[in-house]
Amino acid sequence: MAERIRIVEVGPRDGLQNEAVTLPVATRVAFIEKLIAAGLKTIEAGSFVSPRKVPQMAETAAVLKAFEGRRGVSLPVLVPNMTGLEAALAAGAREIAVFAAASETFSLKNINGSIDESFERFAPVVARARAEGVAVRGYVSCALGCPYEGAVPLARAADVAERLAALGCYEISLGDTIGVGTPDAARSMLRAVAERVPMNSLAVHFHDTEGRAVANIRACLEEGVRVVDSAAGGLGGCPYAPGASGNVATEDVVYLLDGLGFETGVDRAAVIEAARFAFEALGKKRVTPRTP
Repeated sequence: MAERIRIVEVGPRDGLQNEAVTLPVATRVAFIEKLIAAGLKTIEAGSFVSPRKVPQMAETAAVLKAFEGRRGVSLPVLVPNMTGLEAALAAGAREIAVFAAASETFSLKNINGSIDESFERFAPVVARARAEGVAVRGYVSCALGCPYEGAVPLARAADVAERLAALGCYEISLGDTIGVGTPDAARSMLRAVAERVPMNSLAVHFHDTEGRAVANIRACLEEGVRVVDSAAGGLGGCPYAPGASGNVATEDVVYLLDGLGFETGVDRAAVIEAARFAFEALGKKRVTPRTP
């Protein structure tokens, strides 16, 4: 039996948050429905952040409510603070995500606080979520490079990942936020983190700024990672990372994994159709997948 890789679809959150157009709730729900129909089982549904800062994520509660009682799919939401957690719990969230950065400058630009301050802010959030039986996933931004500081020491990414795991995050996603990584750099970073956090608790999250995301994912698969984040159509980027292009496209990841003989349970053609739906709603021209 083929080994299974879990794909975490981030298009409806990490993808849409950096698009100029704010999609209505019904359209966001329809997008998620199409992703579910494609076989994706973990789909970021949105985030409970200030709608003034990220208007694209306004009304995430209504998006979650549309899937109330739905079984067989996890719909994690980003939660930056206790206020966001309270709103997420009220909306029925069963999984949340928290973010920390491996770069001090990025952390200051993103949340107006240092790395240590970011942990002070969300440590009680994680504790409360776990007490409520809500799963918590952690993200490490700028694990391979920062738009302000350049190269990030491997030990910094490993430190932040280890701290997230110690708080109780069941999984840590290592993000190449500005897409500067290479396969060798990705291997080195993953190995450094895996010395502190078990490989089966790690995921990778690559942006495709330099067109190397698929190669970087393959390198990490060879190292033993078995969870990959991606966004249908390569939507999105990071609003706090100037020049960052979109996430690696889910359809390209599925093509890679199919070719390597892994099992994903994801229908690539259906993902492409979901991406087409999102691009049309955004008023953007759909970029043809570079894989056939």
